[in-house]
Amino acid sequence: MLRDGPETGTGTLRIDLGRRLVAETVGTALLLIAVVGSGIMAGRLSPADVGIQLLENAAATAAALIGLILAFASVSGAHFNPIVTLVDRLFGTISTRDAAAYVAAQVTGGCIGAVVANAMFSRPTFELAGHVRSSGALWLSEAIATFALLLIIHGCVRTGGASSVPYAVGLWIGGAYWFTSSTSVANPAATIGRMFSNSFAGIAPRSAPMFVAMQLVGGAAAFAFVRYIYPAPPQPGEPPRG
Repeated sequence: MLRDGPETGTGTLRIDLGRRLVAETVGTALLLIAVVGSGIMAGRLSPADVGIQLLENAAATAAALIGLILAFASVSGAHFNPIVTLVDRLFGTISTRDAAAYVAAQVTGGCIGAVVANAMFSRPTFELAGHVRSSGALWLSEAIATFALLLIIHGCVRTGGASSVPYAVGLWIGGAYWFTSSTSVANPAATIGRMFSNSFAGIAPRSAPMFVAMQLVGGAAAFAFVRYIYPAPPQPGEPPRG
C-alpha cells in the first residue's frame, strides 16, 4: 500500500490499484443509482410538480454523495468523477496508468448504476434517455458547476480542511442543482450513465458530448485557478514561502 500524494492531504493509506478500481466502480455505480433512482421516484411521487421533483432528486443525490465519499475516501480517494481524476493527474498525484484505469472504472460504474436503478423501479433495464438538453446556457452552467466543484475540493484540501470535503461537495452539488440551469451534472461518468435512463434525471445521447466537453473546460479552468490562487506546499526540507 502507498500513501496518498501531497495534493490529497488525507494522510490515509492507499490500497493496491485493483481494490481502488473496485471502489471507484462500485462508488460511481451507487452514486448513479442515487441520482437516477431518486429521479424516477420523484417522477412517480410528484408527477405534476417539477420543482418538487428537483428538490427530491437534489436532496437524495447530495446525501448519497456525502455518504459515499466518507465510505470510499480512504480506499480510492472517492473520485467517482473523471474530471476529479484528470485534475489530480495534472497535479501529479496520480499516475497516467492509474488515472486511465480510474476513468474507465468510473464510466463503467456510471452505466451499471443507471441500469440497476432502472431495474429497481421495474423500468426497461436498457433504455436511452429522450430528455434533450442543448443550449448555451446549459453548457455555461456545466463549465461553472465543474469549475466550482474542483475549486471546492482542492480549496478545502489546500487550506487544511480535507475532512470537510465530503460535506462541502455534497452541499455544493445539492445547491447547484437549483442555481444552474443544467442541474450541475459536473461529471462525465454521470453524464454517460444518465444517457441510459429515460427518466427525470436522463440526458439524451445527442446532448451528452457537449456536456462532457464543457465539464472538461471547467476542469481545466479550475486546475489553472487552483495553481494560481493557492501556493504550492513547501517540499520536505524547504523553508516555508513568505
